[in-house]
Amino acid sequence: MLEELLLPRADGNLSPYVPSGEALPVEPADPPKSRIAYAAAHVVADPLADIDPSTETALDWDATLGYRRHLWSLGLSVAEAMDTAQRGMGLDWKTTKELIRRSVAEARELDAGIVCGAGTDHVEHSPGTTLDDVRTAYEEQCAFVEGEGGRIVLMASRALAAVAKGPDDYAEVYGRILSQVSEPVILHWLGEMFDPALRGYWGHGVLDQATDAFLGIVGDHAGRVDGVKISLLDRGREIELRRVIPEGVKVYSGDDFDYPELIRGDGEHYSHALLGIFDAIAPAASAALRALDAGDVERYEEILLPTVPLSRHIFKAPTRFYKTGIVFLAYLNGHQTHFRMVGGLETARSVVHLSELFVLADRARLLSDPELAAERMRRVLAVAGVS
Repeated sequence: MLEELLLPRADGNLSPYVPSGEALPVEPADPPKSRIAYAAAHVVADPLADIDPSTETALDWDATLGYRRHLWSLGLSVAEAMDTAQRGMGLDWKTTKELIRRSVAEARELDAGIVCGAGTDHVEHSPGTTLDDVRTAYEEQCAFVEGEGGRIVLMASRALAAVAKGPDDYAEVYGRILSQVSEPVILHWLGEMFDPALRGYWGHGVLDQATDAFLGIVGDHAGRVDGVKISLLDRGREIELRRVIPEGVKVYSGDDFDYPELIRGDGEHYSHALLGIFDAIAPAASAALRALDAGDVERYEEILLPTVPLSRHIFKAPTRFYKTGIVFLAYLNGHQTHFRMVGGLETARSVVHLSELFVLADRARLLSDPELAAERMRRVLAVAGVS
C-alpha cells in the first residue's frame, strides 16, 4: 500500500488520501482499425532557458518529441501544433514551425500518423487588419505545413473572428484556402469555451445559424475536406452533424466531456477522435479502441468511462486552461522532469484543482507509476506549503 498524502480540498481543509496503486498497462499497439484516433499533443517547455516567458518560447525538444513517440507507440496518431500545444497561449509561430518540421520528420521515419494545425496566429489583429491579411496568413501557414509534408488541420482564426462582418466573409476566406490545398484538410470548429475570442464564429452568435453556415462551407468544398473536428462540448450538436454532414466527410470528435459515447456511436453513425484528452489518457484510449476493434463494447466502456470524470475536471471552466492539467499529468507520469509550461501556464490552475486531478487520475488507473506520481505530487504540495 502506498503512503497517505494530505491533499488540499475546496473546503479549505487537508484530507488524507491513499492512492490505489493500480495502473493500466502501457502496451505497444498498432493503430486502431475501426476508428481514426488523433491525440492533440502538448509541448514540454525548457525549464532552464533564460528567457522572458511572456514574449519568448523555449522547448525541451527531446522530451517534446519523446512524448510523441510515446503516443505513436500506443497506436495513436498525433495532431500537432493544435491548441493543446498552446497555440495562441504562449507557443509562437517561429517555434511552431520548428515543432511541425521535427514532428513530421519523426512521423515519416516511423511511418506514423500526423496532422498539423495551420491558422493565422502569427498575425496580430489591429484596427487595420483586413480579410486579405487573414487569407495571406492562412496561406503562409498552410504552405509551410504542406511544404514539410504534413496534412493540415485548418484552425479557427481569432483575426478572422474579429474582422469578418458576416458569414459571407467566412465563406470567402475558407473557400479561397480550400481551393489551394494539395490534400483534403480537417476543418476545426473551436468553441468560445476554449477561446473566448472565437465567439460568433462562422458569422453568427446563434449556434444553429452558425452550424448552417459551417455546413454550407463544408458542402461547397466537400472534396477538399477530409473531416470536421467539432470542439463545442455539445454532444447533441455533434450527433446531429454526423447525420447531415456530406457523404465522405468524417466527423472527428473534440468533445472532451462525452467522447466515449460519441466514438462508440449509435449503431448508424459514430465519431472518429481528435482529442486533447487523448494526450492525458493515452494508455486507456489505446486499450479501449483495441476493445472496440474486437467488438467488445463492454470492455471499451469499462476502460474509458472511468476517464470521463478526470477529463471533465481537466476541461472545467475556464476551459482554455485545460493544458495545465494535461501537462501536470505528463509530469506525474514521468514523461517530463518538471512542471513548468510555456508562458508560465503552470500557474493557471490551483493546487486544489491539481490535487483533485491526482485523485481522479488514480481512480481511472492512469498513474502509470503510482509511487513516482505520489512522490511528484508531494513535491508540488510542498511548494504550495503543504508538508
